[in-house]
Amino acid sequence: MDRVYAVNLKGIFLTCRAVIPEMLARRYGRIVNVASIAGKEGNPTLVPYSSSKAGVIALTKALAKEVADQGDITVNSIAPGVVRTKILDTIAPQTVQYMISKIPMGRTGKIEEVAALVHFLVSSEASFTTGQCYDISGGRATY
Repeated sequence: MDRVYAVNLKGIFLTCRAVIPEMLARRYGRIVNVASIAGKEGNPTLVPYSSSKAGVIALTKALAKEVADQGDITVNSIAPGVVRTKILDTIAPQTVQYMISKIPMGRTGKIEEVAALVHFLVSSEASFTTGQCYDISGGRATY
């Protein structure tokens, strides 16, 4: 459990803390933190993962408000659903099937689809978008 929190939440906190001073000096920057749909809805048997990703969402929102008036700096997060990556090999198959069963599109996401969303969030077209958590979940979260 401690390792999950250290990587998923403390790692993001420390990274943000390291880059924000330079962004403030330049009055420009983009941060996109990776949360998870599990951070919004929770997944059974994945309590540390789900709660640490909920923390990432809260960290993102709080940090975005702290820097919102200090230049063109945006802080957002994404909440992927199940994406076909190696992490799925470390999760019990019944848990993976449970997660996929909650996706209305009936499939896992693709890395390229997630990358496209991140690309938009770091672009100049998203300069008025901050403090948000964007779902990319195949319709699992619709709120």
